[in-house]
Amino acid sequence: MALIDVHNHILSRAYVDLLAEHGRDRYSLQEDSEGRTVVMRGNARFMTLTEPMFEPELRIPAMDQVGVQTQLLSYTCPNVYWANDDMAEKIVGVMNDHLAEVCAKWPDRFRGLGSIPMQNPQLALKELERAVDELGMVGLIILANVNDMPLDDPRFEPVWAALNERRLPVLLHPTVPPGVDSMGMDQFGLIPAIGFMIDTTLAVTRMVFAGVFERYPDWPLIVGHAGATLPFLASRLDQCHRNIPDARERISEPPSHYLSRLYYDTVCYDLDALQLAYKLAGPEHLLYGSDYPHNIGDMQGCAERVEALPIGEDEKELIRSGNAKKLFGL
Repeated sequence: MALIDVHNHILSRAYVDLLAEHGRDRYSLQEDSEGRTVVMRGNARFMTLTEPMFEPELRIPAMDQVGVQTQLLSYTCPNVYWANDDMAEKIVGVMNDHLAEVCAKWPDRFRGLGSIPMQNPQLALKELERAVDELGMVGLIILANVNDMPLDDPRFEPVWAALNERRLPVLLHPTVPPGVDSMGMDQFGLIPAIGFMIDTTLAVTRMVFAGVFERYPDWPLIVGHAGATLPFLASRLDQCHRNIPDARERISEPPSHYLSRLYYDTVCYDLDALQLAYKLAGPEHLLYGSDYPHNIGDMQGCAERVEALPIGEDEKELIRSGNAKKLFGL
């Protein structure tokens, strides 16, 4: 019954200090109306900081209460993409070294998904090797756009080739979507509520239609937040593939073929939404995730929704931990 949580996040004080100092043209730290420290992206609320992000000891009682044996820790967005080339190597080093230290201190409870500076693909490949081969990371986290650049841009091809060769699992996590200002997402907390879902949906859809997954079919991509809106839109994408020539230029199969081969976590807040992801990808491509310890994370609820799925116990066990054990070699 033990759970392996593939989608949850960690930070360090050193990283937040670097973000505040060197990312100030995009990000700032402010206090909200309830006295909590939040990361702002311009005038828009981006992320709320919580104590368990910085204190691994605080995570373990919460994990034990829900039955989470292991968390695959990752640095959340904005990750390192905001840093220029002069600072990116230093900052990602701080991030991955901290993550490795935490995992080494609690090896039975935490494993790491390393970060790479995708804004510099050469440096990204260098850090990929260091994170995996030297620091022992079991996978990576990659954001759904790189400073508004889509992931199907040709400059990222060497990264996909390296991941494909290694068959290295990647958690795809959203960040601020392109065009966020023109979409009016600077109010009402719309970046995490809607913007993140748009970012994931657009990124994966572009990668599908651009043929990224046809060229590189062997690396396991885990789409965060139960696939955002992709499980709902998969049949619409297929309909466009059948009827719009532009949608058939670079792929030989319908979009749902590629989407069904990806992986999806369980971070959603409604059983029907989780069932859509199950219908799209099947039990062997779903993995438990919680988005802990974000203020909208839900470790308990995500576990309860897995239990509520109208499926057999053997399939539930795959989602709880079996698929993660196989995918990450745990």
